[in-house]
Amino acid sequence: MIKVLSPQEAKVELGKGALLVDVRELEEIEEFACDVPGTLAMPLSVFSDKCDELPKDRDLILVCAGGGRSLYAATLLTKLGYERVANLDGGVFMWNSVGLPVKKAGAGAESSVNSCKLW
Repeated sequence: MIKVLSPQEAKVELGKGALLVDVRELEEIEEFACDVPGTLAMPLSVFSDKCDELPKDRDLILVCAGGGRSLYAATLLTKLGYERVANLDGGVFMWNSVGLPVKKAGAGAESSVNSCKLW
């Protein structure tokens, strides 16, 4: 069973060193993303080929727009033997709706994709 975290719970876990893995496509991340330093962008389109590069010794929180794609990715990881995996309930949209920081296109800020580490 995949652990599901509320945005507030995820924020606490991220503060303890968990890694946020955004599985949306880069164009989506460019438009709107959780503003979390060190976020790893690993789009679902390449996830199955690249996910074995994720650390098994660190808590991983997977995120997408609404929670469906990240749940799929989290399930794949558990089938590959990852034990420290959680899904962000409601995705980036829920994160934003509870007032947690996001990056949006425009606004003169650094690109959301450029602020993420790419696989």
